[in-house]
Amino acid sequence: MTLRTAVVTGASSGIGRATAVALRAAGWDVVGVARRADRLADLAEQSGAAVFAADLTDPADVAALASWLDERGPVHALVHIAGGAAGTERIEDGRAQDWEWMFQANVLSAQRVVQALLPQLRAAAAESGHADTVFLTSTAAMTAYPGGAGYNAAKAGESMLVQALRLELNGEPIRVIEVAPGMVHTEEFTLNRLRGDADAADRVYDGVAEPLLAEDVADVIAYAMNTPRHVNLDTIVMRPVAQSAQHLLARGPLRPRGFEG
Repeated sequence: MTLRTAVVTGASSGIGRATAVALRAAGWDVVGVARRADRLADLAEQSGAAVFAADLTDPADVAALASWLDERGPVHALVHIAGGAAGTERIEDGRAQDWEWMFQANVLSAQRVVQALLPQLRAAAAESGHADTVFLTSTAAMTAYPGGAGYNAAKAGESMLVQALRLELNGEPIRVIEVAPGMVHTEEFTLNRLRGDADAADRVYDGVAEPLLAEDVADVIAYAMNTPRHVNLDTIVMRPVAQSAQHLLARGPLRPRGFEG
């Protein structure tokens, strides 16, 4: 039996790496894609995934990835995790270069990789009956918050891309799945967003009972991809129990009302 192949972007750390590992454990052939070749080498050693170093904001890198994949064999799934946030400044204090980077990393990277790999996904679907695309967006795409406008706009843009793609592929056996997590505690996302301020990054999660972990999101992605091929989980919103909404976060132990003592 030939394994189905999933291309997982952002695979060097966090949710991308966890997703690559989860899919390997679920029996997928995985190609992990990210900028950092050293981290990809560790992923390959630990999980058995194939890897390809590429910056998805660089059209030449995306073209090289597509060419390499075309020679390697069929691509049955694109799992686009790559993205990120930069800064928490108010709009009046924001850095235009941060906003530009977030649009490149979250929206244009998705457009480029879809454009490059869609012919291979279609070829795999013609041969095997279906193909998958999965995109990691965020609850930040749904609700604005102070200091988040640049990331809100970027993730909302990516979410609109996903929704339009689902309409454009109507009639083709290609699933389009969006996974939108709330608070996820990973080693780099908030640290990078806060420009390396480890104390400030720790305070974001301080007192929160069990924020989501990268492995939690990866498990949901793997579940969505392993459902019967006629089932499309259009949009999956997931949050820790302590986060009832984007703006409503409980800090401290979770206890049933009336049993606080």
